[in-house]
Amino acid sequence: MARWSPLALIIGLLAAVGLYGSTAASAAAPLTVAQAISQQNGSSATVSGYVVGQPTATNTVVRSNYPSDYALALADSASETGTSRMIYVQIPTAFRASWGLRSNPSLLGRRIDVTGSLSSYFSHPGLVSSTAFAFTSATPTSSAPPTSSTTTPPACAGYYAAACNKTGSALKNALNSIIRDQTKLSYEAVWDALKVTDEDPNNSNNVILLYSGRSQPKSTNGGGADDWNREHVWAKSHGDFGTATGPGTDIHHLRPEDVSVNAARGNLDFDNGGSAVSEASGSFADGDSFEPRDAVKGDVARMLFYMAVRYEGTDGFANLELNNSVSNGTAPYHGKLSVLLQWHAEDPVDAFEQRRNKMIYENYQRNRNPFIDHPEWASLIWS
Repeated sequence: MARWSPLALIIGLLAAVGLYGSTAASAAAPLTVAQAISQQNGSSATVSGYVVGQPTATNTVVRSNYPSDYALALADSASETGTSRMIYVQIPTAFRASWGLRSNPSLLGRRIDVTGSLSSYFSHPGLVSSTAFAFTSATPTSSAPPTSSTTTPPACAGYYAAACNKTGSALKNALNSIIRDQTKLSYEAVWDALKVTDEDPNNSNNVILLYSGRSQPKSTNGGGADDWNREHVWAKSHGDFGTATGPGTDIHHLRPEDVSVNAARGNLDFDNGGSAVSEASGSFADGDSFEPRDAVKGDVARMLFYMAVRYEGTDGFANLELNNSVSNGTAPYHGKLSVLLQWHAEDPVDAFEQRRNKMIYENYQRNRNPFIDHPEWASLIWS
């Protein structure tokens, strides 16, 4: 019979009751989606849940025609349709080819484990900076959820009825027919309109400047140093429309900006990189492109998407189009399309954009930016 030393006996007893290291020890169990939603504190965790679609806005999850590989929605049930019971997962570049729904639509309904930081994404309970993805082991996959979702705003009724079930050029043409019916402002009237549409939600005396993010008194509009003026996000020279009533006064792409920052942007196309822009922290510029701060990258993209759909050369102005160039000069083109689509996915629609879009529709132009209402349409037109 084997003899045990006193030390070995003590270690064996401690291991048996879990007070000493044991080969049977295991890592903490993954969180459920409900637990992850309630623990949005920035801590690292593994979350287990069923893939129920791709988030494209705070309250929108699509289950087909996925626009990108940038995000997943997980839930504790494979048939869940309520976004309040979902967690939105940011997919880093290294994992997109294997775990993005556009490239892997068969993931829908599968149960997976994701490790990341429990932090907001799309202004929604999220899991960001993910470091690991895996199928949940020894867990049967339930049947896939239905291919339609009540969380997606209707596109087949009301304002957007003519765009129902369309893609590509047919969708672009249908949206143009909808949004070109608008009330046009004078360039002088734009001043007062921007004081309302871009009002600081926390200070009704101020507006928020687009690129700098600064809250500045409405009364300081003008052309002097540190005043704010009217920035044309689709540069006026890209189509040579100047400040003419129409594209030159369309407040869907006109925003307040510091005079010197507006000048630094000039008529540059949009792309990543460059040197820091004075008075606009987080923005960069070089000889052929401008990069806005992260918080408005998606806003910029959606404004350009709107302009490329609204102005098709049928109302006396140039046909504005997006391309993948940063050398467009005075041609009626704007770029860089591939980067704009990336920004659109990575900076989803927020409450400020939604409020602004609603206000322009109800109080000024009587038309809407469809890419704020339906972010998924960008990839259906420019795939």
